[in-house]
Amino acid sequence: MTAPTTQENQPARESQDISGYANQEALVTPEWALQHLDDPNVRFVEVDVDTAAYEQGHIPGAIGWNWTSQLSDNVRRDIASVQELTELLRDSGIGRDTHIVLYGDNNNWFAAWAYWQLKLHGIEKVSILNGGRKYWLDNGLPLTTDVPSYERTDFTVPAPTNDLRAFRDQILTRLGQPGLALVDVRSPAEFSGEVIAPPGMNETAQRGGHIPGAVSVPWAQAVREDGTFKSADELRQLYEGKGVTPDKEVIAYCRIGERSSHSWFVLRELLGYPRVRNYDGSWTEWGSMVNVPIER
Repeated sequence: MTAPTTQENQPARESQDISGYANQEALVTPEWALQHLDDPNVRFVEVDVDTAAYEQGHIPGAIGWNWTSQLSDNVRRDIASVQELTELLRDSGIGRDTHIVLYGDNNNWFAAWAYWQLKLHGIEKVSILNGGRKYWLDNGLPLTTDVPSYERTDFTVPAPTNDLRAFRDQILTRLGQPGLALVDVRSPAEFSGEVIAPPGMNETAQRGGHIPGAVSVPWAQAVREDGTFKSADELRQLYEGKGVTPDKEVIAYCRIGERSSHSWFVLRELLGYPRVRNYDGSWTEWGSMVNVPIER
């Protein structure tokens, strides 16, 4: 399945307006993507929950990253190290001046996770494609099965600052204190403890429930049916209605950190909340620790 990279003979689409978001450079529209398919300074990267989806068809020129092996260290059970991320970007032909545009299935779940990891290392020229793989496929935009090859670069990823990352001990010492908003972005059934993990997910925890004081704001409430993000006004109403306001320190979590990366992106990049961190240890870690409080 190979399609031309031009806009000729493409169906008419309503132009997306992303002007209301706090950081307009964090998001690009499909229209923008179509205009930059052949731009050598732009690298499209697909990151899917279904790691086989890329092979079935992807944006022309896009490369695929496997979240299970390239963005995760399965020995340390951690995100990719500086060395691993450096090698990945070099092999992907990404240099210091490359604009990285991430997208994927499940309304950009793992695209947001990759975005968050890159931001941890201070990489600024990175965006998410609004609507992700779903919108691109549903609107009949160009696809190919060709796997591109790019010249390896010498780019070195900076060390992470962890300003955007939360750790378990930081949360334990802040439980019950004012000024902290814990946002559980999992499903209501996971939040209540009715289930510990969604069906088919093999990483789980010993107990079900949520972190004491957390509010439930499922990640999917931030997107429309077509996979695009809701407007800034709609998103503000969603979070402020649950007491998650810009004046607070906000920590988002889910099961393994990918859904909470999506909510972190919404809160920090689209709404401009100044203090938002992602607890990527999430419920897999919290729900298995000894002598740690939970609520159901």
